[in-house]
Amino acid sequence: MLQTVTTMSEASINIARDFSRAPAGRVISDGPNSGERFRDQFLIPALEKSSTITVELDGTRGMGSSFLEEAFGGLVRAGYAADNLLKRIFLRTEDPSLVSEIETYWRTASQ
Repeated sequence: MLQTVTTMSEASINIARDFSRAPAGRVISDGPNSGERFRDQFLIPALEKSSTITVELDGTRGMGSSFLEEAFGGLVRAGYAADNLLKRIFLRTEDPSLVSEIETYWRTASQ
């Protein structure tokens, strides 16, 4: 269930703790830990309630590109502007390549 920490206009989502230690797949039919489910049940509700979101990416057993593209790139297809997402979602990780990958998905999905 959604266990985000929310204060006034800030939300925090820890993927490993709040969603799954094994996020995988693009769409819900791929399994319960899909990017589509994470986007629809965690990211979009947090965006609707908060002005900024910190997403902790570390602590999982890995995240495939299909999960990341659907979860984060899918936000653009759902109507959120890539430039706005870059200002509102803060990605926290020890792996800077994940941040670059997600930012690329935002930019690519908006083209």
